[in-house]
Amino acid sequence: MGLFRIKGFEVTWFTLVVASMASMGGLIFGYDTGQISDILLMPDFLLRFAPCKGNTGDPVKDCAFQPAIAGLVVGLLSIGTAIGALACAPIADRIGRRRVMSVMCLIFTVGVIIQVTAFTKWEQISIGRFIAGIGVGGLSVAVPMYQAETAPKQIRGTLTATYQLFITLGILVAYLFCLATRPASGSASWRIPIALGLLWSTFLGVGILAMPESPRWLIRNDRDEEARASLRKAYPDVGDGPDTVEGEFREIKAGIMWERQQPKATWADCFRPHNKTLYRTILGISLQTLQQLTGVNTFFYYGATIFQSVGIQDSFITQIILGSINFVTTFLGLYILERYGRRLPLIYGALWQSAWLFVFGAAGTAIDPSSNKGIGTLMIVSASFFILGFASTWGPGIWILMGEMFPTRTRAKQAAMGTAANWFWNFMIAYFTPFITKAINFSYGFIFAGCNLAAAIVVAFFVYESGGLSLEAVDRMYNDREINPWNSRRVARKTNFSEKVDGDDSHLRGSAEHEKKKNGVPQEQWREHAPTNGHATAETSPERV
Repeated sequence: MGLFRIKGFEVTWFTLVVASMASMGGLIFGYDTGQISDILLMPDFLLRFAPCKGNTGDPVKDCAFQPAIAGLVVGLLSIGTAIGALACAPIADRIGRRRVMSVMCLIFTVGVIIQVTAFTKWEQISIGRFIAGIGVGGLSVAVPMYQAETAPKQIRGTLTATYQLFITLGILVAYLFCLATRPASGSASWRIPIALGLLWSTFLGVGILAMPESPRWLIRNDRDEEARASLRKAYPDVGDGPDTVEGEFREIKAGIMWERQQPKATWADCFRPHNKTLYRTILGISLQTLQQLTGVNTFFYYGATIFQSVGIQDSFITQIILGSINFVTTFLGLYILERYGRRLPLIYGALWQSAWLFVFGAAGTAIDPSSNKGIGTLMIVSASFFILGFASTWGPGIWILMGEMFPTRTRAKQAAMGTAANWFWNFMIAYFTPFITKAINFSYGFIFAGCNLAAAIVVAFFVYESGGLSLEAVDRMYNDREINPWNSRRVARKTNFSEKVDGDDSHLRGSAEHEKKKNGVPQEQWREHAPTNGHATAETSPERV
């Protein structure tokens, strides 16, 4: 019995539990991101780990990290995550999506313990964050991949976006716990928030083993009955149609049958032009890079420091306001990305973000914000509207695309490279932000505004619409020479792919579809029906612009 319907599809309790359990990986990511901003300003943490030169008696004024050390304390997590993301791909293919999440939770736990047991050496904190980062990076690959491969296509965007929702929840929870423990005496003020990370990793590491394995991974490993059982838990009805358990099973099976005719996927295969694999690898890396270059993590890593510099008396409260906006507006993103697809929200979102970052930079450079309360308020407002745009578009949207745009055969490796790029630029921003802000102050807002404009252009000219399509249909669309990024939304919703292939498959020669036909795989095993609930079709409205 379904709880409610999305696009005519019944969403069950079990579907929500699976999405929420896996998304705990996002909460771990967000929590570790959010806590460091406030911990860097806690008096006991500064007294223990930062050099002190003043004699006012206030550690916040007397003690400060050098920009290079602050960058390492914050940024080494990101180096670990890049390594974890790359290491996760082959492990996930070998032992499965669920077990690799448990392994990464264990690694994260080790990193947290190292941090909690530090006393006077900032190097120990940094090493702990590096090891914890390996676990976070692995989860950032495994979770979206597991969700995309397990969720029904009708609600895949919404369920995959819960990963980003939990990232924002983790950031907000970290802010709240840091605010609550800040008055605590001694090291409890910073040890407690760090130690709470153990709860999230234990919950996910144990709980995910009770969830069903990815049906695509099971079929690839000749465990068909287990795959059917996994699909039955996701689909509330059973039958022979294309949108039921057997229909979905046959479509996945047909795609994997074709894959088995190919040599085993290697890292080099991710850079071959066949099947537009190279195109998609470069695009995935570019999108993950641009997500970081939106500038959002500048506010989450150094937000408390930034707003302290503009004269805000309690910058911790400002962080909670931004974190709350980030969390609440991600719910809006779940609706937008399912209702309007992937392309248009990402394009308009990048333009919106660029505009508000320009306002942020202009306000901060026109008048000294530390001496003008109105300017400081305008900067907080512009940062809030920027985060609203990010949380409802680029935040969840890129993680959804990472689970949708790659072919099954190389998906884990391509997703790993894209995620590693995300974490590499995460480190670059975390490490160099103190240097950049010292050199050009708030003019960095203009730099990120330009990056957002570039992001809008990349999406407009290179990203194909994948909303509402099965993963196998998305693969077919990338191989169709008559479809390009700017008409993909219209074509995907108006064209029955199987009819198109019946009429002329010359443009698919060498692709998965051509090989399936040539080798006699029944057409109904890979037929894709365009969605008709809540989306434009041949009989309804044209693409929204």
